Amino acid sequence: MGIFDRIKNGLARTRDQLVTKIEWAVKGKPIDEDAFVEIEEALILADAGLETTEVFISALKDRWKRGQIRTTDDIKSAMIEEVGNLLSTVERPIVINQHKPFVIITLGVNGVGKTTTIAKLARSYRESGRRVLLGACDTFRAAAIEQLEEWAKRLNIDVIKQKEGSDPAAVAYDATKAAKAREVDVLILDTAGRLHTKTNLMEEMKKIKRVVSKELEGAPHETLLVVDATNGQNVISQARTFNDALDVTGIVITKLDGTAKGGFILPVAHILKIPIRYIGVGEQFEDLIPFNAKDFAKALFE
Repeated sequence: MGIFDRIKNGLARTRDQLVTKIEWAVKGKPIDEDAFVEIEEALILADAGLETTEVFISALKDRWKRGQIRTTDDIKSAMIEEVGNLLSTVERPIVINQHKPFVIITLGVNGVGKTTTIAKLARSYRESGRRVLLGACDTFRAAAIEQLEEWAKRLNIDVIKQKEGSDPAAVAYDATKAAKAREVDVLILDTAGRLHTKTNLMEEMKKIKRVVSKELEGAPHETLLVVDATNGQNVISQARTFNDALDVTGIVITKLDGTAKGGFILPVAHILKIPIRYIGVGEQFEDLIPFNAKDFAKALFE
């Protein structure tokens, strides 16, 4: 299956939510003001959010008034273009630059698929010819270290760890030092899945970043927030809090195949303006896909 087909399959539930309602609203009818009320409702139900939805409806109405929208297909084409234009502002892949090791810290609340995402990223980097090392900085959750080790064993990648309950910053220090000594290309640090409202845990993350930065100038080079698409609009408040505290440089959106609320990606771009690095549309390694705005927009409406 090609990349676009994977995206399209992964967005099936959100697409059904949007397209079915839009087609019902306008099919066989003249496009009028009432049609835009229905389109607005479809976007809100897909968790696009009120503020972002209003921007889209305004843009569509402008096209309609200029005579550019007359049919259902015209509406779909216009929405593909408008969504693609918005999302293109956050389409910025991770660039593994001359920094060696290139250090990625992953963040996220419990249950978003962070450790699995780390494994998929590690496999991708390893298959591109890079040497990868993992750091098990989630010393808080029972079995977290074992889970990361299991993935690493399957991928034939080493893990730097300490015992459960150890200082996560100490693990991050050891991992960074080991990555330098072994001359690996990419170091990915797993961290505890923490509630974004727990101030002390946020402070712990800041400590990890400070320790890594002290050991390796310029690191971490990527602070990657993993979010679960099934949480819809709640992702916005999560991401805002993480970003305010830890300067998030990129987002990975997982589980898009498990929700009809995929429209929340629009306010991620419109309001947060944080780069979207990858999207997850399934459980296989190949289902973690570098974000492409045009492909996403097309898959959302076709």
